[in-house]
Amino acid sequence: KPLLTSLLDGYNVCIMAYGQTGSGKTHTMMGSQLLEEHSGTQQETQQGIIPKAAAELFRLISEKPAGSYTVEVSVMEVYNNEVLDLLARDEQGNAADQRRDVMTTSSGASQVISLTYEPVCNASEVMQIISSVLKLRAHCPTLVHTDSSRSHLIVTLTISSKTRRLQSAKKDITATSPCRSPSHSPCPSPRPSISQAPFRTKLQLVDLAGSECVGMSGVSGAALWEVSCINRSLSALSDVLGALAEQRPHIPYRNSKLTHLLQDAIGGDAKLLVMLCVSPTQRFITESLQSLGFGTRARQVQKELPRRKNNTLKVK
Repeated sequence: KPLLTSLLDGYNVCIMAYGQTGSGKTHTMMGSQLLEEHSGTQQETQQGIIPKAAAELFRLISEKPAGSYTVEVSVMEVYNNEVLDLLARDEQGNAADQRRDVMTTSSGASQVISLTYEPVCNASEVMQIISSVLKLRAHCPTLVHTDSSRSHLIVTLTISSKTRRLQSAKKDITATSPCRSPSHSPCPSPRPSISQAPFRTKLQLVDLAGSECVGMSGVSGAALWEVSCINRSLSALSDVLGALAEQRPHIPYRNSKLTHLLQDAIGGDAKLLVMLCVSPTQRFITESLQSLGFGTRARQVQKELPRRKNNTLKVK
């Protein structure tokens, strides 16, 4: 919840789940779907971080003046080191050519060219959009999981604030003021309007692909290339966190499309939360230790305390 409050203060936020296949990353981020019991009834089980974060974000926005913020959602996957726009559609409404390029703006923010954004007004609309494209995500059976996700899923909620003007309350001077001439009036003039600078922030919710080794997954052929791309991108993510922890002058964001895409969500004064998912099974001890090592590296990242960004007032 404090991270979501930071969104409205002008900070980018990233929450990601890291771990091997089958350790509970997708369950952590998405939660359980409606499961049909043997009795024929349906029962809603646990919600994950994505639906809870969306609900909390819109609750916070509802406490602000109406129209202060707008929210858009985009859904991407990084598959074989390619960024795919899962919301892209052609004129007939079918999935279109969805490959996208990532660029770094002059301000240091990462931007996906021609990315599709859908405006949303509540958490229910967010989840409907995500559910409609989850089937497009790359999957492949492995020895670890019969329906293993072979891509990194990135759900982005983009929050845009609008310039808000605060004017001093005043009565109709001509009707109530005893002053005859405005030029000689002892009545103080109304205070100038004060506007709050608008900003645009991103909440990126990431369900990473599994981090197990090739031998454990037991795949071959095209699936072997998928595992190689997954491991290289996760290694690049670990390298970025290591460079941030050591405060190196160069951070290797561009070594992978995943880290390039998340550049302004894990670097600078952005706020990052890593959820480590670890299997309790003894035979996965090597993968579990590797995940814990990644978490140790993430915890070593220390950033300077940033200043609030939305308190810049412009007097007009």
